[in-house]
Amino acid sequence: MPAFFDLPEPRHVAPGEYPWWDRALALLNQDLAVTLPQQKPLRLRALPPVGGDEAEQVCVTLANGDWHGNYLCPSSADDAASALAAVADAGQETVIECLWQVWPLCTEHGLGAHPRDAEGQLVWWCAGERQRDGRSHILARVGALDTLIRPHRPHRKPKPGSHPKSNPKPKRAR
Repeated sequence: MPAFFDLPEPRHVAPGEYPWWDRALALLNQDLAVTLPQQKPLRLRALPPVGGDEAEQVCVTLANGDWHGNYLCPSSADDAASALAAVADAGQETVIECLWQVWPLCTEHGLGAHPRDAEGQLVWWCAGERQRDGRSHILARVGALDTLIRPHRPHRKPKPGSHPKSNPKPKRAR
């Protein structure tokens, strides 16, 4: 039996090995690209089994191979909804713990959003309360943070010189 320190190196998972996880990771990487454009896409890596009859363990890693959290449950690779939930949760854990920053962030409340099922769609959900109804809210579907609509703020002060009446046109002399 090999010593603990002789464990084989994790390998990059090739595209197509786990199709549902690949699709889920593509959606998650869309959100990462929009919210943290300086980060390279997340990847799937597989850790070889320790025992002879065990399955390999797949995790979501940063581009450099760093990761944190649990392995993806093998049964989550069987359908789109399970795969997206598992990959979003694992990817978020890796980003938060390895980069030490909240992700994704609700800019309205300064709180981290979490993956949650909402009527059959996996969404990024914020626990912050909205002023008009006092309830938590959905930022966007997982994979659709680029469509996030920023809250309208009607009582903002205009920037100096941006109001039409602050720069009146000179009247012509007759």
